[in-house]
Amino acid sequence: MELDSLYQEVILDHYKHPLNKELKSQFTAQVHHVNPSCGDEITLNVTIENQIVTSVSWDGVGCSISQASTSIASDLMIGKNLDQALVIVESFSDLMSSKGTKTGDEEILEDGVALAGVSKFPARIKCALLGWMAFKDAAIQSSKN
Repeated sequence: MELDSLYQEVILDHYKHPLNKELKSQFTAQVHHVNPSCGDEITLNVTIENQIVTSVSWDGVGCSISQASTSIASDLMIGKNLDQALVIVESFSDLMSSKGTKTGDEEILEDGVALAGVSKFPARIKCALLGWMAFKDAAIQSSKN
């Protein structure tokens, strides 16, 4: 139970003090994703130079899970090469599809493991994935430019 409480604190901290939540005007790709089931929205800008994620900035509205999850994702991606970043996204996607059977690899996901419990609630999985899928979409678009 203590671990669940710690994870709730991590999520609340990212929600109350989101990282990288201010759209930068310079970017190599911008995407806007909406979760139609609940109305959460994210606009995410990414800058990738020489296959390295140099910047992720975003703005959005929605529940604490979507906002905290996007904060966590944005922080994790900066400084990673594109292949590493996409492995992180796939690891988080795998965690979200586990229906509560996996805890996530803290070495890969860092604060993202705090969202493991969300995978038990199918209605909330799209909230948690919103920012991660926006990042993946932007990264793919950026690499095509």
